[in-house]
Amino acid sequence: MEKIMWLVLGGVAFVAALRASSSERARRVGRWAVGGLFIVFGATVNAIYLTAGTDAYGNFADASPFAFVRDTWASLVVPHQAFFITLLILGEATAGALVLVGGRMTQVGLVSLMAFHVGQLAFGGVLWIWAPLMLLTLGLLLRAERRAERRAADTDRTPTRRPRARRLRQQRPPAPHGGSTPAGFQATSPTTRDLRTSSAASAGRQADLH
Repeated sequence: MEKIMWLVLGGVAFVAALRASSSERARRVGRWAVGGLFIVFGATVNAIYLTAGTDAYGNFADASPFAFVRDTWASLVVPHQAFFITLLILGEATAGALVLVGGRMTQVGLVSLMAFHVGQLAFGGVLWIWAPLMLLTLGLLLRAERRAERRAADTDRTPTRRPRARRLRQQRPPAPHGGSTPAGFQATSPTTRDLRTSSAASAGRQADLH
């Protein structure tokens, strides 16, 4: 059952990751699919296996092409599986929870899961198919999260320039009414009244000369 859910949620996360950079909804779907995958069908399932005392981990490394991995697993991990599987459970639960939190914590969770899947490549077998697909999925989701963070930062900076522009517009003098000019903003060219006064004075001086 858990293997089917890994395939289902992994497929949902992969499809969502392909559109996560351009779709907010796809980014959230991918985040919830990855988080649910590792919390419910990773940490929880492993906790059930460990509590039930099943031999689910005895042959996990048999498909590895590396003798060092097979020998270390058989001689170290299996005899102390309570300790190592508990660490695995805590790691999966923490990473899944971080992915669901959002923001920088989501990015931390995605990076930690990418490191986890790089380690899975040492075990060979079907993990050579699963791990690269999950690395691609997690990488696409990480890129989408970083782009969303940059967009949010740009949006936060943009409104700070708008109030300044409004203040500058408010400081401009009001438009003149009835042809009058506000004090302090007199036109530099002579007005019609000034021209008439000057003409009358010139005509008076010419009359005095005659």
